[in-house]
Amino acid sequence: MTKASTTSKADTLKSPAKSAILEPIYKLFDKRGWTPLAFQETVWQAYLNGESGLIQVPTGSGKTFAATLAPLAEMMVRPVNGLKLLYVSPLRAVSRDIEKALSAVTEELGLDIRVESRTSDTSQSLRKKQMKAMPDVLLTTPESLSVLLSYKNSAKRFGNLRAVVLDEWHELLSTKRGTQTELCLARLRQLAPEVRTWAMSASLANVNEAMNAAVGHTSGRLVQSELKREIILKSVLPKKLATFPWAGHLGSSMVGPLVEALEPTRSTLIFTNTRRQAERWYEFLCKAVPEHTPKMALHHSSLDKLAREQVEEDLKTGKLKWVVATSSLDLGVDFQPVEQVVQIGSLKSVARVVQRAGRSAHTPGGTSELLFVPTNALELLELAAARQALTEGVIEARVPLSKPYDVLAQHLVTLACGDGFTRKNIASELQGTAAYAELSEQELDDVLLLITQGGKSLSAYPEYQKVVCKDGLYQAANQTVTRRQRLAIGTITSSSNVFLRFTNQHKLGAIDENFISKLNPGDTFTFAGRTLEFVMMKDMNAYVRASKKAVTTSPSFVGKALPLSLPLAGYVHQELAREGATTREHEALASLLKRQRELSHVPAEGELLLEHSRTREGEHLFLYPFAGRNIHEGLAAVLALRLARQDPTTLSYTVNDYGITMLAPKGYDFASRLSKTLCEVDGLAADIRESVNMAELSKRHFREVAQIAGLVFTGYPGSRKTAWQLNASTSVIYEVLREYEPESVLLKQAERELLEQDFNLDGLSQSLETLQTQTWQWQQTRKPSPLAFPLYIERLRSRLSTETLGERVMRMVDQWAHL
Repeated sequence: MTKASTTSKADTLKSPAKSAILEPIYKLFDKRGWTPLAFQETVWQAYLNGESGLIQVPTGSGKTFAATLAPLAEMMVRPVNGLKLLYVSPLRAVSRDIEKALSAVTEELGLDIRVESRTSDTSQSLRKKQMKAMPDVLLTTPESLSVLLSYKNSAKRFGNLRAVVLDEWHELLSTKRGTQTELCLARLRQLAPEVRTWAMSASLANVNEAMNAAVGHTSGRLVQSELKREIILKSVLPKKLATFPWAGHLGSSMVGPLVEALEPTRSTLIFTNTRRQAERWYEFLCKAVPEHTPKMALHHSSLDKLAREQVEEDLKTGKLKWVVATSSLDLGVDFQPVEQVVQIGSLKSVARVVQRAGRSAHTPGGTSELLFVPTNALELLELAAARQALTEGVIEARVPLSKPYDVLAQHLVTLACGDGFTRKNIASELQGTAAYAELSEQELDDVLLLITQGGKSLSAYPEYQKVVCKDGLYQAANQTVTRRQRLAIGTITSSSNVFLRFTNQHKLGAIDENFISKLNPGDTFTFAGRTLEFVMMKDMNAYVRASKKAVTTSPSFVGKALPLSLPLAGYVHQELAREGATTREHEALASLLKRQRELSHVPAEGELLLEHSRTREGEHLFLYPFAGRNIHEGLAAVLALRLARQDPTTLSYTVNDYGITMLAPKGYDFASRLSKTLCEVDGLAADIRESVNMAELSKRHFREVAQIAGLVFTGYPGSRKTAWQLNASTSVIYEVLREYEPESVLLKQAERELLEQDFNLDGLSQSLETLQTQTWQWQQTRKPSPLAFPLYIERLRSRLSTETLGERVMRMVDQWAHL
């Protein structure tokens, strides 16, 4: 657990002396009836002094104006041609929002400049215009910035660049998109040595590390503030709480309580964690309050651009009151009319709670309010835990990635498509990034060999020889490479999507190919709040018509379940162990916790609860490390391996965010075999490799690595390769590399990502050390306790039965309720 840094708080200092360059900015603030905050003035002056840095203040406090107004003021007194301010954000919606805000400012300042966006939503005609003459201010995404660097004459295009602003830096920082941004910034600093970089964030713990990644190993200015933003977390309690909870069991039963808690006239964002959940909850609400439907809308990334933009505009003007959305409306979008935020299901992270809550009352000094709707009873503990973590100022760190070779390979091919690069210059650029500062000469040579020859094992195939080196300059081998590279740029990989259209060609959005491939003509499903009937599939387009028939299926979208963060998991354990009903959440859970004590035990802080029960299947062990799903996966695999070494037997396991269950044959004595000696950290990585099918699991990561590195081409627009084709291609390449080039940097990366991301090796080591210090409380139970019940249900999900899962669960609840 990490407390956010509290160094360099600008508001504890006097505001800096006013620069004459900033006089128009102060007049603008006076005209709007505003008073500049001290942190804003500090950033303005630091920028004019030639400094770069990181701004960390609460959301809605004016970070954007802090980062952008000094560059605009500088344009007024030091005019030059071309691009001068580059604004990079993770979401297209943010770019549109900021473009409007900055356009209004430049108009008031009397600046005759162009402010434009360039994202995947930008029209082809505007993109061509920008290539001929860049705007003065450009708002873009990491992917679109990379595309710009793939064209020749980058020095002319970016040579007069003075400022780069990185919005929502915490969201990019620990991802490959963040690494991609770092590489782009390194190139921009070569093209425009005087450029200054300012990153912005509202929720970061490791601020110095984050700043270093943004500014590129140069001295940076950390600007923080004493401004506080109160966050009020409330929960919508179910009318009846199950004694034996399971994931998702509350479901649509929470629609009524939520509707009762909302006001039709109060502007509200209703967030869900997945697109499928957003579709379902929008449908639930439309049925629950049909009279309010004209003032409700749906927003997620799979909807068509025009539909998304219309929802955003109607929300800002107040035409819409309730909008059900995913993270597509989460980051940096300024919706000042929004008075309240609702969250459906746990966010699994303190930082995400801060981010979501900050979408309401998005003004300096505003009070953010988040109304939480649990999808299962135990999630109430997670809300109480997040509230306590916020009280203590604890938030998760976002750690930059270390040496992802696939992103580097893609970036080098991108540069080769443009003006090219030399080995000496690229080595110098990489030294200015956090991600590749420790890259060895040999590793750089390996990546260069990959893009010029396909590595050692693929050199016989011309399609992998993308880059050639002539007189020391690395350039794209031909125009085909360049065309394909621009289509493939990006680090977000997923199952293939197909366009969803009405039979009259009107576009609705995009939907997962795997889902569509399972439909027959006449099948119906809901999308964008409409009931649609599938007609046919043609040329990567799924054609549908509106329907009034009963819905036969729900659309699926590719995504991963959010794991509980390790810091928040620790607070969940604290909340579980807390004595007395100190919050509404604890009061609601009183009967569940009472049943837990009757059947077993409620683990106190510093205790590990282990429960043993016997069923017709065999011996069940339930243990609760409270470390999150990812860490529990690794922990279960390692413990199962170490137990099997003592006494070979068949052990299976299932995990969730709170615990692990293991199943052994009847008669197996867990108590005599499981001890703290099995929780040693020594040899952990080797045991993980032995305990799981590393080859198969690594292959899954390799699919992403291979796509990003450019070993497989996903296809041209309108003729994209199917998910099956992509998986088949990457599987063949994986097997070739394993046999003929086992030292491949991409194979090493795939295994490293497996250990670091899927199993969280550092967190797993920490959890094993914690288990050794805890007091182990063994309990013999007749049937699974309320804590064990969700784990037991996870096992049932994978078993075939003529009964539905819900029917089996209710039958077991009836049997166990009176034990």
